[in-house]
Amino acid sequence: MPDTTALTKSTDVPAAVDQTPAATDAGPAPGKPRSLWSDAWHDLRRNPLFLISMVLILLLAIMAIFPGLFTSASPRDANLAEHYLQHPNWGHFFAPDWLGYDVQGRSIYARVVYGARASITVGVVVTIAVTITGLVIGMIAGYFGGWIDTILSRITDVFFGVPFIVGAMVILTTFEERSVWVVILSMAFLGWTSIARVARGSVITIKQADYVVAAKALGASTTRILTRHILPNAIAPVIVVATIALGGYIAAEATLSFLGIGLAEPTVSWGIDVSAAKDQLRNAPYVLVIPSVMVSITVLSFLMFGDAVRNALDPKMR
Repeated sequence: MPDTTALTKSTDVPAAVDQTPAATDAGPAPGKPRSLWSDAWHDLRRNPLFLISMVLILLLAIMAIFPGLFTSASPRDANLAEHYLQHPNWGHFFAPDWLGYDVQGRSIYARVVYGARASITVGVVVTIAVTITGLVIGMIAGYFGGWIDTILSRITDVFFGVPFIVGAMVILTTFEERSVWVVILSMAFLGWTSIARVARGSVITIKQADYVVAAKALGASTTRILTRHILPNAIAPVIVVATIALGGYIAAEATLSFLGIGLAEPTVSWGIDVSAAKDQLRNAPYVLVIPSVMVSITVLSFLMFGDAVRNALDPKMR
């Protein structure tokens, strides 16, 4: 009989060799598809609007947290005899007299630096408060529906019908001392309605998804369904609304302080400085213009940031 061992080996080697090119031609295995958040971050990193706004927001945040890094002058030191409405000295960069002095003889540059803390604190804390409140109310109303949805929706409509600035003015006039936290609570009490409506609409859409129906069929608790299945998928539009609204809350704080019913002395705020300088528009316009420009830059930065986040998270905007 012929030796079949050699034949078997000779036929096995080509077979093994033939499989190698096939595997090479197939190429690498397809990568794991990106999630919504990773896809959004991929787009944000290439968006100039996002990068510019992030640089400005980071600079403002450092200024608010560590004002001593930008100036050694005190925003409350006043010298009427020597510095009353002293004009800016543009050659002394970052010096106390760089942007001039106000009607009280205080350094405008020092007050601009220290004023960032109050304005940004109000905007960020109010945004966090209204986001949590509106998200909870919207999720409960959208998930349970029925009479719970009816009651919560009517309460939301009542608060939504109150003009934000007018309502905040009414609340703040009832307090003798208007500190930062009083202003935050008054604004958060009225500002949650838009996020509640957005959250409710998202939850109504998501609760009909197959994975939510399957979780109910498997006996998952309501808390688990809301926190593990609905919240991660409903929070994207809420974040978009919150980031855009943050700039609006900073502008609202400045408006209330300008009207004399927001933050009050001795708190250092851009709105307070604008209010104190409104009578000097003809004599010393820089006293009014400089804090106003800082408010505009801050609000614009957060609006640009929110617009970039909206474009990244909303597939319809791409």
